[in-house]
Amino acid sequence: MSAFTRVARPAILAAGRSERLRHSAERMPVARDVVRRFVPGETIDDALVAVTALRDTDRLVSIDYLGEDVADIDAAEGTVKAYLLLLDALGARGENAAAIRPLEVSLKLSALGQALPADGDKIALENAHAICQRAQQIGAWVTIDAEDHTTTDSTLSIVRELRTEFAFVGTVLQAYLKRTEADCAEFAAAGARIRLCKGAYDEPASVAYRDAGEVTQSYLRCLRTLMAGSGYPMVASHDPAVIAAAGELARQCNRGVSEFEYQMLYGIRDGEQRRLAAQGDHVRVYVPFGTQWYGYFVRRLAERPANLMFFLRALAQRG
Repeated sequence: MSAFTRVARPAILAAGRSERLRHSAERMPVARDVVRRFVPGETIDDALVAVTALRDTDRLVSIDYLGEDVADIDAAEGTVKAYLLLLDALGARGENAAAIRPLEVSLKLSALGQALPADGDKIALENAHAICQRAQQIGAWVTIDAEDHTTTDSTLSIVRELRTEFAFVGTVLQAYLKRTEADCAEFAAAGARIRLCKGAYDEPASVAYRDAGEVTQSYLRCLRTLMAGSGYPMVASHDPAVIAAAGELARQCNRGVSEFEYQMLYGIRDGEQRRLAAQGDHVRVYVPFGTQWYGYFVRRLAERPANLMFFLRALAQRG
């Protein structure tokens, strides 16, 4: 990790928690225009336009209705309704019969009520269950996103419960957490779909690797465990070294191209996404949409200094 990144990343993530900065950014038309590189829009129709373009280039899709840490039950119920409408729209496309489902939704449990002070876990489970039921009806997959480390035990408990009825439910594990190797072993043995990412939150050294090299090494150890298991690894990374290693690990574990997939974010390394898809690999693109784009966008800036430089240059050009 460069000196710039070490200094800038905590500051950028802190900005992501600032309500004042969020309100300022959301009121700036120029900022909203630049954000479109990473977030295709605020409505279901905007998301569907992106889905069509990606499917036309043989890429798979995971769609996230943006929002997290809801503060009341009405907001959680609003998130559920948005996902049900989204799934109905995806079902109307009529392309969910494949063994590897081309369409998926990604859920943050904190957007479904997990963070509510009374019965948050119970509320989030019930809301996720309703979404999984609709996904099952239309033939889509569901993956439960990871958030900061304080939610991991609750999230994985809810995932285990959901998988007793919906075996297609996957979850996200973050390689920078020191616990993740053991979590990978558990879910690989259970045959689960696991999206393995490096991690996007500013976690303390007591629970997470802080050095970029250590995070990459942890990622590769976790990925080896997933590839050797009976589940379905989802390699969520833009790192060329990780992408190359994933292909080699799949060969070593006798996995064909239909037995794992690469995942990348909308608007990042589009050429590499197309290259992998064109050579026959499964590539799924994470497509976020919605009005609450600020927190997601700030985490993308914090992950790579190049993203921050792009944003600042674009602001200067359009301002």
